[in-house]
Amino acid sequence: MGFKLAHLYTAPAVNPVTLKARSIPFFNPIDVYGRVFFFSWFGFMIAFWAWYTFPPLLTHTIKYDLHLTPAEVANSNIVSLCATLLVRVVAGPLCDFFGPRKVFGGLMLVGSIPLGLAPLVHNATSLYVSRFFIGILGGSFVPCQVWSTGFFDKNVVGTANALTGGFGNAGGGITYFIMPAVFDALIGGGHSTGQAWRLTFLVPLAMVIATGIALLLLCPDTPTGKWSERHLHTIAVIDGVEGSSSDTEKDSIVDIPGRITDAPSKGTATLSRTPSYAKDEEKSHSIPVTLDLEAQPVRTVATTTPEVTKPSAAAQAEVIQPPTLSELFRVATSPQTIFHILTYMCSFGTELAVNAILASYYAKNFPLLGQTAAANWAAMFGFLNFVTRPLGGIVSDLLYNYVPGGSLWWKKGWVVVCGAVTGALLIVIGRVDPHEQGLMFGLVAVMAVFLEAGNGANFSLLPHVHPRANGVLSGLTGAGGNLGGVVFAVVFRFMDNGTNYAKGFWVIGIFNLVVALGVSWIPPLPKGQVGGR
Repeated sequence: MGFKLAHLYTAPAVNPVTLKARSIPFFNPIDVYGRVFFFSWFGFMIAFWAWYTFPPLLTHTIKYDLHLTPAEVANSNIVSLCATLLVRVVAGPLCDFFGPRKVFGGLMLVGSIPLGLAPLVHNATSLYVSRFFIGILGGSFVPCQVWSTGFFDKNVVGTANALTGGFGNAGGGITYFIMPAVFDALIGGGHSTGQAWRLTFLVPLAMVIATGIALLLLCPDTPTGKWSERHLHTIAVIDGVEGSSSDTEKDSIVDIPGRITDAPSKGTATLSRTPSYAKDEEKSHSIPVTLDLEAQPVRTVATTTPEVTKPSAAAQAEVIQPPTLSELFRVATSPQTIFHILTYMCSFGTELAVNAILASYYAKNFPLLGQTAAANWAAMFGFLNFVTRPLGGIVSDLLYNYVPGGSLWWKKGWVVVCGAVTGALLIVIGRVDPHEQGLMFGLVAVMAVFLEAGNGANFSLLPHVHPRANGVLSGLTGAGGNLGGVVFAVVFRFMDNGTNYAKGFWVIGIFNLVVALGVSWIPPLPKGQVGGR
């Protein structure tokens, strides 16, 4: 099943065991898969915008209104990232316990409280407190990715996660356009500077509350319905397949792959998304059964083949389990988890740190731009996420599905390449420190392509790694991104007391390059793992 234009608006074929979609109905929010996809990216985009409401006005307006020093501005950026780091660590296990939809909506509604109180900020201390608690909204990235992973099959999960994450990250660009524009409009309407910047927070506040309520009311937890019942369909399918096997078929097993390039055998019976129900007399429960050769191929493999897994083990290995302490420790200490944490620490961490200082860097090197123009050019860095992060996931899926001999090593290699090229370009930007606008904007744009593609590539590989603990791994990886944001924000903070941005760029570039090359040897999957392939 190759890509067709109709896949963008028609109801997708699904994996009969997991009911995950095998295409992305991008333009069909009526379809349940299209609706979840929409709220995944739109919800995170609104949350990201609200999370970064301060930086566009902080460089000049808020800084002078509250009489802040450059160090206090830098400190507030670090405080904001610290809160999100903590929330993401907790949000991962919560997703595995309660489901990502409830966690997503809960974070948005809880995060709206400090966002609504932001206009009360009056000095550096209250700014720190406000930005710390608004950082709760940044934790919504974890349920965004876990929710998306739960609805899209392995052949397109990289693209789906990259699109939802990329469009969401573009909120960092939207805020640089909207907040100064609203501020300018309020100033034009006769409000004072202090009144105007405070009133701008009402716009993201309304959007956060409306979006959080909408995704809770309009979307399901999983393709099968309630989070507590997520495993029942898989058990029913397994029982149906194994219970219907004849005596001559008991020496063979079924391997249900997740790759789009596998072709179905003729006459294969699979389960479709709109089933007719047939009674299984032996098991006394109903199983959806219909013939649909496009939905999901089934292969028969001899039991004499080593390292082949029974269908029950393979399918159940994909069902998320409530994490135990031993499982948390196992996942957190595996080399693959360390790989994702470190690479995402570099890619997303760098993006966060650069996003926070870019307008100030442009204003320093090109003082004629002024606050609004510098913010608009800095917004381009965030807006590139509409293209660059999805590009990372799309390339990753293409390598996995279509390259001869394609495997998860290709996906992993793409993560490493993005990290290494990003590091090299950051070093160039820092050493050159351009004072010619065309060169500066060009270098930052090219760097952003690989930096943000690396984010998408990371969360394209991640769903394969620990599928039974996807929330835990997503939370740890997302927290790693924020840890990188904190570390790199500290780097910028202490480069000549927060004023030598160029030196910060090349120091961060060296870190990116060393990490990318240093983790390149780690295998993409844990040894002996059943699911995820």
